[in-house]
Amino acid sequence: MEQGGKRMLDKLAEVEKRYEQLESLLRDPQILNKQREYSRVAKERAELEEIVTCYREWRKVEREIQENRELLNENDEAIRELAKEEVSVLRERKEEIESRIKILILPKDPNDSKNVILEIRAGTGGEEAALFAASLFRMYSRYAEPRGWRVEVMNSNPTGLGGLKEIIVLIEGKGAYSRLKFESGVHRVQRVPVTEGSGRIHTSAVTVAVLPEADEVEVEIDPKELRIDVFRSSGPGGQSVNTTDSAVRVTHIPTGLVVSCQDEKSQHKNKAKALKVLRARLLEKREEERRSKIAATRKLMVGSGDRSERIRTYNFPQGRVTDHRINFTLYKLERVMEGELNELLDALTTHYQAEALQATG
Repeated sequence: MEQGGKRMLDKLAEVEKRYEQLESLLRDPQILNKQREYSRVAKERAELEEIVTCYREWRKVEREIQENRELLNENDEAIRELAKEEVSVLRERKEEIESRIKILILPKDPNDSKNVILEIRAGTGGEEAALFAASLFRMYSRYAEPRGWRVEVMNSNPTGLGGLKEIIVLIEGKGAYSRLKFESGVHRVQRVPVTEGSGRIHTSAVTVAVLPEADEVEVEIDPKELRIDVFRSSGPGGQSVNTTDSAVRVTHIPTGLVVSCQDEKSQHKNKAKALKVLRARLLEKREEERRSKIAATRKLMVGSGDRSERIRTYNFPQGRVTDHRINFTLYKLERVMEGELNELLDALTTHYQAEALQATG
C-alpha cells in the first residue's frame, strides 16, 4: 500500500473499529428486541465484513513477511533459502489482498442493492426489432432464474408474431441492480430475419433501460400532480382483450412522464404498478440531472446509462456478441442468449472498477 499507504491503513483501522462496534451492538439485548434497528445494524456489519476480513488477512501476511525477513540473517543457509522463498510467496499474496482492498473501499453505488425496473423497447427494424426485444427479455429472465430473482411483468405490448414492441418488468433479488446496471443502452442485432425470405442480413436495434427501483420515501409523488386515465386493455394488433376499463395511464404533470400498465385485470393493481415504474423514472431523472451537473466539471464515466449509446452488437451469422464500450467480444452468442451473461458482466464490472481506481489514484 505504498501509494497513500498511511491514509489507507488509517481508513481500514477505522472500518475495523466500526465493524467491532456493530458486532457488539448485535449482542446487545436491547437491539435484539428492536427488529428494524437490528436489521439496519446487521446490514451495515455485512457490508463491512469482506473489507475487515481482507484487512486482517493483510496484517497477518505482513507479520509473516517480517518474521521471515528476520530469518534471512540466520547462519544456516537452508533456513535463509526457505525464508527467501517464503517472502516471495507472501509478497505476491500481499499484493493480491491490496488489489482486492482497493476495489472494496471504492465509493459504493447506493443503488447497487436495489431491485430493478427493466424496460425493453423495439427500435429501428420493425417486426424484427420486436422479435429481438422478446429474445432479450427471455435472455434476462433466464439470467435471473438460477439467482432466485423474481421477474414480474409490469406492462407489455406484444405483436402478432410473438415479438414485443415494449415490455417493462420488475426484477427483485439480491444484487440485481449491481449486476444489470451496465445494460442500459442500444442493443444492435445483425441476423437474417424470420420474416425475411431472401436470406439477407438485417440490422435492427432494441433499447434497454435499467432503473433502480425507488421506494415511496425516496420519491414522494403528490397525487395532485397526477392525471389518471383508464382504458380497455389491448392485445396484439390493438384488439380489445378486456371488457372493462382496467388499463391505467398515469401522467406526471410537472415532468410530462407517462406510464401505462394493462397486464393486470384489476385497475387498482395496474395503477400500483404504474406508480412503481413512475417512481423509478423520476429517481432516474433526478440522478441524470445530478450526473449532468458533475459532467459540467469533469468527464463522465463511459456507460453512465445513456440510452442513446450503442453498447452491444449481437451478430448471429458469426455467432459473436461484442460490447463496444470495452471492445470485448465473445464467440458464444447462443449461450449468451440463453442467459449466460456472467462473462460479459464480469468484464464490464472489472473495466469500470479499474477506471474508478484510476480516477481515485
